[in-house]
Amino acid sequence: MGNEEAVFFSRVLTETTLSFHIIYATIGVGVPLMIMLAQWVGIKKNDEHYILLARRWARGFVITVAVGVVTGTAIGLQLSLLWPNFMELAGNVIALPLFMETFAFFFEAIFLGIYLYTWDRFENQKKHLLLLIPVALGAAFSAVFITIVNAFMNAPRGFDIVNGELVNISPLLAMFNPAMPTKVAHVVVTAFMTAAFILAAIAAFRLLRGSDHVYHKKALLLTMKVGFIFSIGAAIIGDFSGKYLAEYQPEKLAAAEWHFETTDKAELILMGVLTEDNEVKYALKIPYGLSILAANNPFAEVTGLDQFPEDEVPPLYIHYLFNLMVFIGMWMTFLSGVFLLGKWKGWTFIASKWFRWLIVLGAPLSLLAIEFGWWFAEVGRQPWILRDIMKVSEAATTSGQVDTMLVLFCLLYLVLGVGSVVVLRRMFRRNPVEKELEDRHAMRGRDVR
Repeated sequence: MGNEEAVFFSRVLTETTLSFHIIYATIGVGVPLMIMLAQWVGIKKNDEHYILLARRWARGFVITVAVGVVTGTAIGLQLSLLWPNFMELAGNVIALPLFMETFAFFFEAIFLGIYLYTWDRFENQKKHLLLLIPVALGAAFSAVFITIVNAFMNAPRGFDIVNGELVNISPLLAMFNPAMPTKVAHVVVTAFMTAAFILAAIAAFRLLRGSDHVYHKKALLLTMKVGFIFSIGAAIIGDFSGKYLAEYQPEKLAAAEWHFETTDKAELILMGVLTEDNEVKYALKIPYGLSILAANNPFAEVTGLDQFPEDEVPPLYIHYLFNLMVFIGMWMTFLSGVFLLGKWKGWTFIASKWFRWLIVLGAPLSLLAIEFGWWFAEVGRQPWILRDIMKVSEAATTSGQVDTMLVLFCLLYLVLGVGSVVVLRRMFRRNPVEKELEDRHAMRGRDVR
C-alpha cells in the first residue's frame, strides 16, 4: 500500500468512526439534561409521569453510554495508529483537554451509577435530583474538552516550532484558541437540541402506534419545548460561527458559499449546481446575504477563493453539507414552533397522524444535521489537519494494513449499532409505560395513572 492509499483509508476509517461515534456522543451529551429536566418538573408538579419519564430515559441512556465508550476508545486508538505525526506534534500541546475529557467522563459515570442505584432510596426526591447535576455537567464538559481539541486543529496556537523542535508550549493558550468559543457552544447546544428531538420522535411514534397515554403526550410537549429553545440558540451561535469563519478561516466560508471572487455586497447562495467553469446555476441567491453573515454589514467585503492557492482550497461540495445542515435546523425550529403555538392556540392538527409523522421524521433529520455539520467542519479544514502547519498527507501513517483495520472496525460498528437497537427495543417492550405505572401504583398504594 502506497502513501496515498494509506492516507485515503486512514481518512475513510476516521470519518467512519467519527460518524458512528457522533450519534452516541450527541445522545450522551443531550439526554442527561433531559433526564434532569423531567425529574425536576416531576418533583415541582408532584407528577409521577415525569418522574417515570426520567427513570426510563436514564435506563436507556446507560446503553448509549456503553456504546459511546467503545467508539470513543476507538477514536483515541486511531489517532495514535493512523495519525502518528499529528499526535507527535499536537499531543505535546493539546494533551490537557484530552486528559480532562477522560476525567469528565469518569465524573459523569460515577454519579450516574449512584443516581441509578439510589432510585426510591431518598424520601426527599430533591436530593436524588442533585445527583443529576454532576452527570449533566460531566456529559457536557466531555463534549467541551474534546471539541477544544478539534478547535485547536482549526486555529493552532500555544507553541512555536524552531528548527523542527517544539518550544514555548502553553497548553492553556492552545486550549483557549479563537475557534474554541463558537465550536464548543455550537456542539453542546446542538447536542441538547438533537437529543430533545430524538426523544420527541419516540413519544410521537408511541402515540402513532395507538398508545394514547398521557405519559407520552407530556413527554412530547416537554421535549418539543426544549428542542425549540435550543434550536433558536443553535441559530444564534451559527451566526457567530459564520463571523468567525469570515475572520479566521475565510477560505472555508468562501468554499461553503461558492464565493469565488473577493467582493463587497456579497450574495448568499443556497443550493444550486456548480459547472466545470465554476458557474453557479439553479441556486437561490440572497442579495447582500453573505456580507451580512460575515460582518453584519450588507456592504462589507468578503474574501473569495481567488485569494488562496488552488491546493489549499477546501472541496467545494461542502456547500451542500452547510446548506443541508442549515435547512434541517430551520425546519426543526419551524416544526417545533408550530407545535408549541398549536398547543397554546388549541389547534387540533398538531395531534393528527401526518403532523406526528413529521415529528418522528425529525429524529433522523436531526441526526443527519449533526452528521452534515461534523463533515462540514472536518472536510472544510482540508487539506490541513493542523491548519497552516501540517497537511493531512503529512500526518498519516504509512502502514499497509489500514484497509484491513477499516473492515474490522466497520464490523465492530455494525455489531454495536444493531446490538444497541435490539437491546433498547427489548428493554422498553418488556417494560411498557402502563405496566410500570401499575407496578408503582401497587407499590405506593395510590393511582398514578
